[in-house]
Formats: sequence, C-alpha cells, structure tokens
Amino acid sequence: MKVCDLTQFYSPVSGGVKRYLHEKVLYLHEHTEDEHILIVPGEKDGLAVEGRSRTYSIRSPLVSKTSRYRALLRLHAVEEVLEKEMPDIIESGDPYQVAWKAIASGAALRIPAVGFYHSHFPEAYLRSVRKFFGSAATDFAFDMAMRYVRHLYNRFSKTLVPSPALGRLLADWGVENVRNIDLGVNTAVFKPQPAACVRAELGVPAERTLLLYVGRLAAEKNTRTLFDAFELLTRERPGRFHLLAIGDGLQRPLLKDLQQTTGAVTWLPYCADSAKLARFYSAADLFVHPGVQETFGLVTLESQACGTPVVGIRGSYMDRIIHSDQAHWAAENSPEALARAVVEAAEQDLCAVGAAVSRRVAAQYSWEKVFSRLFEIYRETIRDYRN
Repeated sequence: MKVCDLTQFYSPVSGGVKRYLHEKVLYLHEHTEDEHILIVPGEKDGLAVEGRSRTYSIRSPLVSKTSRYRALLRLHAVEEVLEKEMPDIIESGDPYQVAWKAIASGAALRIPAVGFYHSHFPEAYLRSVRKFFGSAATDFAFDMAMRYVRHLYNRFSKTLVPSPALGRLLADWGVENVRNIDLGVNTAVFKPQPAACVRAELGVPAERTLLLYVGRLAAEKNTRTLFDAFELLTRERPGRFHLLAIGDGLQRPLLKDLQQTTGAVTWLPYCADSAKLARFYSAADLFVHPGVQETFGLVTLESQACGTPVVGIRGSYMDRIIHSDQAHWAAENSPEALARAVVEAAEQDLCAVGAAVSRRVAAQYSWEKVFSRLFEIYRETIRDYRN
C-alpha cells in the first residue's frame, strides 16, 4: 500500500500535525512494508527520500513569519506528484484549497481520499466574528461554516476525527462516514525521567513550582489568558511560580513584557528534538494548557506520558484525554479562573498524580495502536472504493 499525506499545516516550527505525520512514517518503516508520500509547501521545490518515504516540497509563499506556514497555491504541482506516484489512498490534512485538490485529483485518478479534521476551524473564526460583529453576524457565519464543512467533508470517502464528541458534532452537521481515530504518543521517548539538571540549567530555584507551556504563542491558543493568569500569580504569590514557555508566535512580545515585569519567565524557541522536549516536560511540576479550541491536545498527552500533570480550562475536546481529576480546572475562560486552577492543582501530590497519569497514557495511547487502527481504516477504504 502506498499512502499519500497532503497538507498545508506543516512548517519547520509546526506542532501536532507535523508530529502525527513523522510518527506515521516511523510506524510505516518499523511495522509495515508500505510506502509513504508526503506533499507539503516549502521555500522551494524539492524531494527528500528516506527509505520507503518520499517528501515533496512545493515552492509556496510565506503567510506567517512566526508560524512559518505557507499557502500551497500551485495545485498543478500537487497533481503532477499524484500522477507520478499514483498512491493507493490520499489523506488531506487541512480544509482549504488543498483539500479540494485532493478530492478532485483523487476522483480523476481513481484514488480514494480521506480527510483528517485536525482543526475545528469554525470555532476560531466565530470567536472573532462574535467579538467584533455581534450575535447576528455570528449566527450567519456559523451557518456558513457548517454548510462548508458538510459540503467539503461529504466528498471524502471518510472523515477522520480525533475526538468522539467532535465526530458526533460533525455528524449532527450532516457529515457522513465519520471515523474516530485518536492521536498518540511515543512512549519510548516521552516517559518520566530525572530532570533536576534541566531546572538548574534554566536557573529555576528548587522551591518554585515550575509551570510549562509548549505551543504557538497565538490568539487561537489562548496564550494571552495564560500570560495574564501568570501575572496574577506572581502578584498574589511572589516567588512561588516560574513559567517556562516553549514556542513562538504573534504574542511573543506579550511574553517578553511578562518576562520583564515578573522576572519569573523563561522563554525558549520551538523545540523539534523530541528527546530534549521530553526532558522539559519531566522537569516541570505542572503543564498549563489554556486552549479552549483543541480537537485533541497532543502536547497534554506528551506531558502526562512524562509524568507531569496538566491543568487548564474545562470544556474543550481535549478533556477526554486528561487522566487526572479535573475538578480544580478552570470553569471559565478568564485569567482569574485559570490562576485559581493553577494554585489548586499545585497543592496536590504532583509526583503521585504524575506517576498515575503516565501509566494510563502509556497503556492507552501508543502510536503503534493508533496507526494499526488507522492503516486498517485505509485498507477498508481502498477495498470499498474499488468494489
């Protein structure tokens, strides 16, 4: 079987989707005889070959200097790769023009295409509409987004979603043939490990509770709420907490201001080294995730696998993969509520909680289990399409 992944959600500093794709290639090499094709935007045209995996980069304009995302507009180049490689199945990883190209080229070449609903993008857009244009415009935008999602994803042979609740929502919107598929974690890398030296390297005093955030510093990640909550914590409990933020984005200047005003913030750029990232997870006392739009929340799974409990804001699709008590989590999206949640979480026996969640994650979310199920869905889709 030859699998082709096609997505715009891929850059030198991108997160969950890129991790999913790289882990898929690793699984394919270690557990199958299959081939993998990856088509992504890049600074220039190119082809990288590694074993049975080939990555085609297509020259595309930069749309963000911080996220380094690019708009894949040369759709004829995508079609040329598909015609050359003739994969058995295409997986589209974003809901824009590339998705429509995957569907059209798949139909022309008699190749089934599935869509992975990585991002519940209507939520992000509707938050902005509601803020600036009111409820009437929000209702209109919601209806348009729902129609678009239904129109697009019903053209795929299957729609893969990382959350049963999100799958039920899409089904209610009229999306057919929805299949749930969890994301996973590399438990050989992300596991509890001694990390006292990491704290020393960061200059974090032993008596401080080290909070960690990993991800883009961006509005859609709700990091402004995290920064405001941490400012509250340092005012109310000076010397108690230290924040380590790993990642970059448009809200980096806000974090820089927080560094200067509190003296208790460490910033590190995007970390592509999984082993190094696992050491940061293990060094932290608490992982703080302020996101309210997550479809899965891969970084929270990695943190728990490393034995570091998570605290955040209740009510996103991420809740189902949190394996500790969420009673103390914030019930509303506000800096005050998140700050209170952090304080209450820090009062727990974090070592005991972390050990328990690490065992649960290792037992349930290995990438091998995830991709074994995914590749069976691929084969089922191919069989159905050809019959």
